[in-house]
Amino acid sequence: MNSRNLTNNGALYRRFGVITVYAVFFLILVGGIVRSTGSGMGCPDWPKCFGTWVPPTDVSQLPEDYKTIFAVQGREIADFSPIKTWIEYVNRLVGVLIGFFVFLTLVFSFSYRKEDPVVTWCSFTAFVLVGFEGWLGSKVVSSDLHPVLITLHMLVALIIVGVLIYAVARSHKKELTYKDPHNIKTINKWMIGILMLSFLQIILGTQVRESVDIVAKSFDEQQRELWIDQLGWTFLVHRSFSIVVLILNIIFVKHIFSGTEVNHPSRFWSKVMLGLFGVVIASGAIMGHFAIPAFLQPVHLLLGSLIVGCQFYIALLVNHSKVLENTISYDNKTFKQKNATA
Repeated sequence: MNSRNLTNNGALYRRFGVITVYAVFFLILVGGIVRSTGSGMGCPDWPKCFGTWVPPTDVSQLPEDYKTIFAVQGREIADFSPIKTWIEYVNRLVGVLIGFFVFLTLVFSFSYRKEDPVVTWCSFTAFVLVGFEGWLGSKVVSSDLHPVLITLHMLVALIIVGVLIYAVARSHKKELTYKDPHNIKTINKWMIGILMLSFLQIILGTQVRESVDIVAKSFDEQQRELWIDQLGWTFLVHRSFSIVVLILNIIFVKHIFSGTEVNHPSRFWSKVMLGLFGVVIASGAIMGHFAIPAFLQPVHLLLGSLIVGCQFYIALLVNHSKVLENTISYDNKTFKQKNATA
């Protein structure tokens, strides 16, 4: 392969890698829609749906004893709902499509296998994790939506996003000509703290989501205005903790602005992150005061995921000379670290 083809394929990877990152976020949104509509068991089996590759659209297409035939963990499934079935099935189709996206990202990453094999290895890791995520999704169904597995399913999705962001950021490293912040140590201390808090907030959010599911089931999906009062301490902690996390992120952004050049890209993404914080808090407030509108639940989840993605990308940008610039080259069948220090 000549240098021109390498350059073209590298550009293709950089463009398609960004698309893949956003596609994974879209999958998180679709997964949130599945949960907010109570469609997680819309297809009680996996990978097929009611034993077929194209799910039914009417209960008449199912045998009379379908509740027993497709029982999960010895319990009969709920009444057939074509809407919930197709929401879950579309979620699976989107998951397969994202799998192809990640696979193509891996294929395009081979243009970096000599220049910077870390890009290729990260793309491969993301591809393996997508396969694991699909397998984990099957376990979520077979466990009748076990809360721990649902939370793990979400965390793995965030890990996939992080791996892809890192790989794509490395492929763009030649475009980063900025100096590291002069207060990088302070920024990194704050960065570690807010990333940990963000993950904690997401875990708390999944606990609240599980509580909502339980309350919704007890009310038979009716009287949504009464759900908030039944959620307990996890909702109160999650709601109050969001203000604390916002304040800490504002202080963190202040450190970034005081230590970076005017045109440093971390400044732009810091503004994006704070904007997302404002929207996610507003969406949480609306859900708390207006009977948890179903359409806002997946949006709230997506916004929280985007915030974590922004934080991780900012961490790479402010540390690019150490994290992204140290490339590994393939030479004489051995890996060598460029500019290695003793």
